[in-house]
Parts: sequence; structure tokens; C-alpha cells
Amino acid sequence: MHPNPAFRQTPAQDNLAYARQVGFGMLTINSPEGPLAAHVPFVLSPEGAVADLHLARSNPIARAALPGRALLAVQGPQHYISPDWYGPHEEVPDQVPTWNYIAVHLRGTLSPLPPEALQGQLEQITAEHEARLLPKRPWTMAKMSEGAAARMMRMIQPFRLEIAAVDGTWKLGQNKPGPLRHRAAEALDRQTGVPDAQHLAGLMRGVGE
Repeated sequence: MHPNPAFRQTPAQDNLAYARQVGFGMLTINSPEGPLAAHVPFVLSPEGAVADLHLARSNPIARAALPGRALLAVQGPQHYISPDWYGPHEEVPDQVPTWNYIAVHLRGTLSPLPPEALQGQLEQITAEHEARLLPKRPWTMAKMSEGAAARMMRMIQPFRLEIAAVDGTWKLGQNKPGPLRHRAAEALDRQTGVPDAQHLAGLMRGVGE
């Protein structure tokens, strides 16, 4: 996490809400062989105390000695910020390149869940994300042919991260005067074809409002 307190003022509940909205992150643990990482969908409990996820049984994390400490890192929009975007050098000298971004870290204890927890977890994750695609009729496991779901579920294992700490960095140019930050946001808006650019620009404009 970025050490500047200006970028770390977002309340824990807002960080959890953002992680819930994204629903995908990088799970990492330490092992005797070194750090292990997996990119996973997850679902947060209503109060944000736990994150449920699943891994392929062949994944090194699934085969690690657990329970154990883990980090689930959720990446939001991000983009390079050019010093030129703040204005002419004569007006705003000695600016330097930087990167604006949102990142949320969920730290806690990762444990395997019993196999019977898997189907309910998969149904919950699917229902949450299918609901965002309305008015499309939601996909459910009932659409699978007989026996197909059971065969696939034998290849994955459910896990739970009990969340002990929530950290978030929302680096949106809070350390810059408003006019400079808005100039950079306008430049981001012109970066067509870059999905995160316009999203990040809007967040930068919202700082302090």
C-alpha cells in the first residue's frame, strides 16, 4: 500500500464495497518455495468478514499447508500520468511522472472448506454476477446436463479467507491542486481505447467533492 496518508483516507466499508463490486483479485500466500499467487473470483459475506473463493485442486495454493496467512489484492482502474498533463512546464515546473490507481488489500487467514460447501459457494458467486447482467435471464447450474456439474466440481476446492485487516489506496491526485488534477483528468479522457482511463478520470474529478 502507498505510504502517503493522503491516498489512504477511504473508510474500510468503502474499500470492502469496492472489493465486492470488482469480485476478482490476486490471492497470495508464502510457501517454503517462495510466494504463491492465484487470480480468483470471490464473494464477500454481507458484513465483509469473510471472502469465499475456490481453486483448482492442482493449484499450488490449494496444495499448500493451510490454514495460513494470505492476502487478497483487488486491483481497480489504473493509468500512467504524464507530467505534461498538468500544464506547461513554465506554469507548473518540476512535475514528475506517476501512476494513479485504486487497490484494496484484504488480509487474513485462508482455510479449506469441506467439499459440500462448494456448490452453494458457486451458486452464490454466479448469482451475484449474473444479477449485474439483467435483463439477461440469469444462468444457473440447472442449465448443465446431468452429471456435468458434478464432474467439474471434482476438479476444484472451496476456500474461505477470514478477513482480519482491510487496506485501501485510492491514489487519485489528492496531493495536487484541483486545477492540475482536473487537467490530468481531461487528458485521461482523451486516451480513447483504454478502458480504465475514463473511469479513473471521473474518480479524480470526484476528489474532495
